[in-house]
Amino acid sequence: QVQLVESGGGLVQAGGSLGLSCAASGRTFSAYAMGWFRQAPGKEREFVAAITWSRGNTVYAYSVKGRFTISRDNAKNTVYLQMTSLKPDDTAVYYCALCPTFSLRIADASAYEHWGQGTQVTVSS
Repeated sequence: QVQLVESGGGLVQAGGSLGLSCAASGRTFSAYAMGWFRQAPGKEREFVAAITWSRGNTVYAYSVKGRFTISRDNAKNTVYLQMTSLKPDDTAVYYCALCPTFSLRIADASAYEHWGQGTQVTVSS
């Protein structure tokens, strides 16, 4: 069983920065990609960013491109999301997720089988 544990959420002013981490653990860890999604109150969950585990190829949602950076540390089984120039619209619960097998749709939540519990990010105006 794979477990994902996010950390690093919190409250930040608009224009500020915040970093999230997601540590993966489990008896057998295998990932094709890991991603970040978010869900704001009253809204559907949306894709934020994803990274392939082996090659480190990245994909970003248009709304965060140029402001957020996803990275991973294979040795630590950890994926990161560095967020800069934060806006109030970025306020949401952020979830990390693991896609265990090859997929052409790593921006699609249906490609992911394991999810973390989520961490709150609040951006004040």
